[in-house]
Amino acid sequence: MKYYFGIDVGGTTVKQGLFDEDYNLLERWEIRTDKTRGGRNIIPKIAGSLEDCLERNKISKKDIIATGMGVPGPVTKDGFINKAVNLGWGRFNLKKEAKKSLGVPVFCGNDANLAGYGEFHFGSGKEFDNIIFITIGTGIGGCIINEGKILIGTDGSGAEIGHIHVKDDEEDSCGCGNKGCLEQYTSAKGIGRTARRMLATTDEPSVLRDSVINAKIIFDAIKEGDKLAIKVGEEFGRYLGCAMANLANITNPQAIILGGGVSKAGDILLTFLEEPFKKNVFHACKNVKLLCASIKNDAGIYGAAKLAGDSINNK
Repeated sequence: MKYYFGIDVGGTTVKQGLFDEDYNLLERWEIRTDKTRGGRNIIPKIAGSLEDCLERNKISKKDIIATGMGVPGPVTKDGFINKAVNLGWGRFNLKKEAKKSLGVPVFCGNDANLAGYGEFHFGSGKEFDNIIFITIGTGIGGCIINEGKILIGTDGSGAEIGHIHVKDDEEDSCGCGNKGCLEQYTSAKGIGRTARRMLATTDEPSVLRDSVINAKIIFDAIKEGDKLAIKVGEEFGRYLGCAMANLANITNPQAIILGGGVSKAGDILLTFLEEPFKKNVFHACKNVKLLCASIKNDAGIYGAAKLAGDSINNK
């Protein structure tokens, strides 16, 4: 039997999966992301973890066909990463360095792209040819797939959806350095920021006043009918729904799929997006389906494994 590894490198943990040739997940585990020494320990620690997996499953390294790796930064088609701030990485040939350390063929991509690729092949997107995938977590990530192919872009930064400019008079800077990015209003952090701003400008009663503000608490309050929380949801929906309409006007997808931690709120999320999306989308794109992801936290490792398989087989 032959195998693939799928790896999803995050700022806190590295998710890893062992897959068979048909992309069935045989084992899943995580290790801490070791960001010491400017992130230079990350790849060696991953290599050691994969060696441990091979040993406990009594698998020879020669039976690993290839490994896919998703990372939080722009990755070019030839495997160069152009800075991953959360990991302390600058620009270098990630594909080459990972292959040298892991000892097997390695294929790399942006983490949101690979999560979208996983959802496209194995989750809510598997019935479609053209999708937009938006991951809503600490930040906003994106993936555009057209006729089965990921839009990577010239420098690996295709579908940086979170950094679409949506507001001119914003005074605070986004993590990217610009001001008024979509991420500032629709990420988990951004939703909490909106709630705190609203609480500070009104005396309206809300369960949020006695809570530690985060996206989960806000959507739980929405489900309970809290009026101020609903206003937060409506503002979230206006920004993201309009951005989704603009993206649909450009790419004309069959579906827009929402993943990431905030998508766990479920269908309540979609209720805030449907009206602003329909209001702003071009008439020929009004039939785009709005869906939540089904693979959720494992989409990245599935997409990484599929990238490895497709790349080694020149698909």
